[in-house]
Amino acid sequence: MFSAVSAALALTGTAQAQVPAVNPDQIEVVTVTAQKRKEDPAKVAMSISAVTGKQLQEEHIRDITDLTRVVPNISFTAASGNGGAGPGTSNIEIRGISSTAGAATVGVYLGDTPVTVGNVYTMGNIEPRFFDIDRVEVLRGPQATLYGASSMGGTIKFVPNEPDLKDREVTTYTEASNTKGGSPSWSANIVGNFPLVPDELALRIGVQAQHTGGFIDQVDGNGAVQADNINQISDQELRVALKWRATRDVTVTPSLYYQRLDAKDISAFNLERPNYQAQKQVREPSLDKLFAPSITVNWDLGGADLTSATSYFSRKFDRTQNGSAYNSYSLSTFLTSTDDGGKAPPALIEAIAGLPSAVYLQNRVRQVSQEFRLASRPYDSSNASVSPWTWLAGTYFSRQRTDIAENDPIFGLTDTFKAFGFDIYDPELLPDVRPGSFPNDDSFAGQFHYREKQASIFGEANYYFTPAVHATVGARYLKAKSTLAQRNGNYLAGAGNNSGASLSSHAFTPKYAMTWEVDPSNTLYTSVAKGFRLGGSNIFVPPTTCGPDLELNGLTEGPPNYAADSLWSYEVGSKSRFMGNRLTVNADVFYVKWKNIQQGVYLPTCAYTYNANAGDATTKGFEFDIKAKPMAGLTLSASGGYVKAELSNDVGSQNGVVGAVAGARIQGVPKYNAAISARYNFALAGAQSAFVMGGVQWVGASKGSLNPESTDYDRPGYHTADFSAGTSFDNYTFTVFVKNAFDNDTVIQHPQVASIVQGYRLMPRAVGLSLATKF
Repeated sequence: MFSAVSAALALTGTAQAQVPAVNPDQIEVVTVTAQKRKEDPAKVAMSISAVTGKQLQEEHIRDITDLTRVVPNISFTAASGNGGAGPGTSNIEIRGISSTAGAATVGVYLGDTPVTVGNVYTMGNIEPRFFDIDRVEVLRGPQATLYGASSMGGTIKFVPNEPDLKDREVTTYTEASNTKGGSPSWSANIVGNFPLVPDELALRIGVQAQHTGGFIDQVDGNGAVQADNINQISDQELRVALKWRATRDVTVTPSLYYQRLDAKDISAFNLERPNYQAQKQVREPSLDKLFAPSITVNWDLGGADLTSATSYFSRKFDRTQNGSAYNSYSLSTFLTSTDDGGKAPPALIEAIAGLPSAVYLQNRVRQVSQEFRLASRPYDSSNASVSPWTWLAGTYFSRQRTDIAENDPIFGLTDTFKAFGFDIYDPELLPDVRPGSFPNDDSFAGQFHYREKQASIFGEANYYFTPAVHATVGARYLKAKSTLAQRNGNYLAGAGNNSGASLSSHAFTPKYAMTWEVDPSNTLYTSVAKGFRLGGSNIFVPPTTCGPDLELNGLTEGPPNYAADSLWSYEVGSKSRFMGNRLTVNADVFYVKWKNIQQGVYLPTCAYTYNANAGDATTKGFEFDIKAKPMAGLTLSASGGYVKAELSNDVGSQNGVVGAVAGARIQGVPKYNAAISARYNFALAGAQSAFVMGGVQWVGASKGSLNPESTDYDRPGYHTADFSAGTSFDNYTFTVFVKNAFDNDTVIQHPQVASIVQGYRLMPRAVGLSLATKF
């Protein structure tokens, strides 16, 4: 959807080390910190993708969803499993390690701050915007040794720009575009770097504001438009960082990141409606705020480097769901019609079922974490007296608390009963109703308090048999405890509460790797690593309303907890640079065995869900990237990936997960994605230069559900194309661009919410222009 132009390869495969190019004809390379030290990734035994902040800006890539179209074997799926429910409700998956239940499968880092959250009550990953970013690193395969639990599929690191102690610089960027059939989009930011004391103290500060236009109209039952372009999104970001070189050997870097993301509604429309219209009684806005201060201290001890990373983050995520198809209809089923010997007339039942209802969710996540790590000096092959050993060791502690409040009013409920001459608190009308069961027409109220504590030690050691061959052995030992305290109230909560469930977990996650530098430009590697994610506690499932569903699964009550799951990954790859770094070719193959998968068990009658460990899976596939500069000014890129992710037994189905049988494809995982791109730079008169760019991205078909009867079972493949051209002179770069140039309107998801089949399409074609300045 967004321009991927030259990112297709620079974004994908295994990135190279960022060293100054010998000449402009060489391919630019990007340093990464995948192993928590700066090093040439061509010497690292893992598959890494990286994209610079400059590329993000040039490709007009705003969020993770855009990134998944040009980075092989990464996908983005709604945490609830029912289609995209708006920003902040989706999960990132790498190499087919996809689960809409339990803990996250991909770790997310903002600098040294872990901001990973689990699939708690339809809440998904935090989605940092790409603002003042030096680079984004995508580390494939389990990263449990250095990054801990929930990095079983991999880790994504948003690495911000650091303050520069030497040079003063101010940059600005503005962009505006128009969306076909929708409202305009725009973006603007300014970032300044100010050395306060040369070579000793520097300040970096930046602000950004963006608006993404909508293209979905809200209509009533007669098709009359009630609101235009409801799925608009506005966001604002602030980043402040200070770098203080306290002594020659000690550097202190405090920083703060703040993000506010305001979505006016979700991007779902009714498939039976024309022109992407949404017929709904209740709007579904959300407001997602992230506050993340941190302080990093680096101390050069001579023979080793000591790093302390202290961080905190707070997330406030308030959202509204349209509960009309759930709460109102569910309540109506408790009324027995006079035609069946009951007290409620059919007209009353129909009126209750048609009332509007909302689900108000207030999510609060807070985490404090501390990491200490000590790293040896890098290996120096030119010095025969240097030890053949390099190593890194560390400790990590974190405390995370998640508090969720839910209220589900059914608007006009009490008055509707009165209009038909009935008392809502009549037990002959509503079984087991009690006085106060519907305060202010609120049908359900819940308070959920999750607590999670982690402590771990970790380390890696490398031994160089020769300067060209070295082995890596790493491990992490982790202990964790999670608890859940819950209180439910009002009529639809049923009887009973969770008085407090707890679960203790521990894991040992080793890693083994071998790297062979065949020559300075060609490296082969192989690795074996274990991934892991924590177990947790389930919300209370009331047996008074869910008893028949539980009995079908052989249970008398919902399980209080679900256990950890784990996997083993096996990878072989190569990283090569040819023709004086004018051609790079990187490729790998992988095989993963995943056991005891955390899955959601849906109870169809009472509409509750609990998590359980059910079944195993295997994923296998490959990634590749090729980038070339065949002539001056011309850069060609091609990248792609294939993954086959399937369940390997029927245990999930036996435990109540519909469709979880051997051979079923894991939901939300495209079979392949690929991208090609080209960029040509050329000179104009004087010092002026220009460029033209173009790229196409393909995303393969996937499954939106394990259940073959689901309307979202088959998700089609699709492609997008992006083009841009621009010119640079002095300190200005002016660009015109078109995203989704051929206006591909493929409906990529078809979830059914209650009785309504919804659709999600690609964002329509957008044409725009941008201006970047640097002083």
